[in-house]
Formats: sequence, C-alpha cells, structure tokens
Amino acid sequence: MPNSLAPASPYVDLDRQAWQRLSESTPLPLTDQDVERLAGLGDPIDLAEVDAIYRPISRLLNLYVGATKRLNTATDTFLREESGGTPYVIGVAGSVAVGKSTTARVLREMLARWPDTPRVDLITTDGFLYPNAELERRGIMNRKGFPESYDRRALTRFLMKVKAGRATVQAPVYSHLTYDIVPGEYQTVNKPDVLVIEGLNVLQPARPSMGGRSNLAVSDFFDFSIYVDAKTQDVKRWYVDRFLSLRDTAFSHPDSYFKRYADLSDEEAIATAERIWEEINEPNLIENVLPTRSRASLVLTKGADHSVERVRLRKL
Repeated sequence: MPNSLAPASPYVDLDRQAWQRLSESTPLPLTDQDVERLAGLGDPIDLAEVDAIYRPISRLLNLYVGATKRLNTATDTFLREESGGTPYVIGVAGSVAVGKSTTARVLREMLARWPDTPRVDLITTDGFLYPNAELERRGIMNRKGFPESYDRRALTRFLMKVKAGRATVQAPVYSHLTYDIVPGEYQTVNKPDVLVIEGLNVLQPARPSMGGRSNLAVSDFFDFSIYVDAKTQDVKRWYVDRFLSLRDTAFSHPDSYFKRYADLSDEEAIATAERIWEEINEPNLIENVLPTRSRASLVLTKGADHSVERVRLRKL
C-alpha cells in the first residue's frame, strides 16, 4: 500500500542498483576504447559506469524517441500533411567540472548506435557566448558563463529553426584554447534524428520582458532534459584537479588564453583555481545553475568518486 505520509514528488527516485536492473536485456554497444575516447578531462568514467547508468538512459530515450515519432505521425494524420518530423532535442545541464560534457558525448555515441536514430548531433552552448570583445564592452568578462553572457536570442533562434525542421542550421564554434568564439567558423546541423544540447544554463526559465510580452526559454524546445548533480564541495575539488591537469597540458600551448597559469607552482595553481571557483563558478552554480535542477526530466546524482549513486526520473 502506498505511504500516504510520504512527501509528494514528481520524480521516481532510484538507487544505482535499481536503475541498472531496468535495462538488463539492452545491448551495450560501447567498448573500453570508446569510453576512454569520450571521457572528459577529470571525469574518470569507465565501461562499468556506462553499463550501469547510461545503458538504461539510452534505452529509455530510445523508447521516448519512438513514442514521439508516433505522436508526430498522428499529428500529421490529423493535419493531413507530411512534415517528416523534427529532431528529438535533449538538454544536458549542470555545473562547470561536474561531467556534463562527458554525459552528453556518451549519450550521443550510444543513441547513434540504435538503428532508428543513426544521426545524432551534439551542440554545446559555449558557441553562443558573446565574443570576448562584446563581453569586455558590456563589462561582464568576469561573469562569463552567467546567463547574461550568452546570446540567448541567437540560441533560441537556432533551436527554433531546428524544431521547424530546417534542413540545415548553423551554430557558432567556441575555442577552449583561445577562450573565445572562432570568427567565421560554424558547426552545421543537418536535421538529425536526435540533437543533444549541452550547457550550464540550458534549463533557465524564460526571462520577463518589458511590455508584458512572453519570451521563450531554451528548454521550451527540449523533448527531454538531464541535470548532472553533485555536492558543491565535490565539484569544487574536481574543478581544482582539472585546473592542475590543464596547467600541465592545454595552458602551456602558446595560443592558450590561460598560458599565464602554465608556470604556476602547485600551491599557486591551487590557490588560483580556488579563487576562480569562489568568485565565478560557485556563485553561478548557486544563483543560476542549481535552481534549474528541478526543471530536468532526469537528475543524475554523483558521489565523491564521480560515479552516479542515484537517478531521479520525472513522472510523465
């Protein structure tokens, strides 16, 4: 009998073992080499994690995509037209350094292995940041990654074209090496079966506009959304560890925006990373990113070792 005293929740809450059992008959299409290629810096994912967490997500999304296609067919029948359907759009949100980029890449790879969704594209919202020159002009260079640092209108227009079924839609490209938009370079999306959109603020609600006009939120174009969650102190530690790794790799590149950090000692690098976290990333997480967690269709909660411990799936 259901517990009438249990708090009401729009989610089904499952631990790791219960979640893993949900797709025991689903094939695992990836290999150790695939996972190693897809893993992000500082995000130690392995095949066991993909098997336990991402295989069930892949199966769930395969079912959802199929159901959406059938719904689109029903709508076409009612309207007496053949639209051909539109891409199924999945949003992936979460803090800096929490591993959302790895989540997005693994999902893209796994969904593309299903025979009914062979074309899966991935777009990151970094490409919709304002160029550094514009951020400097607005005086918000130190708030890069905050909602106001993105060209939300351009991102909304991009998704509107995708959901309108446009054959070709282009997104700007961002370089993590130069820490800026790459002028004249674009990523082209050619009406995929599934489009994954990954970014810090993709679950932000619409902002009110002057004159009482209603605005669209980026998430209004999502068919499904995932929030990658972890304790703030764990994410801070992962961020510092990643900063140390980048100091020894990407920061040493002569074109790197952060090359001034390449020669820092361990103590100096840790202090610098902690300062950046406390002044920029943590406030953005607490003020803007974390409050959007309850808007997600699926919440993946990580433990201190980066492995997912609990999964919460929103009830339809």
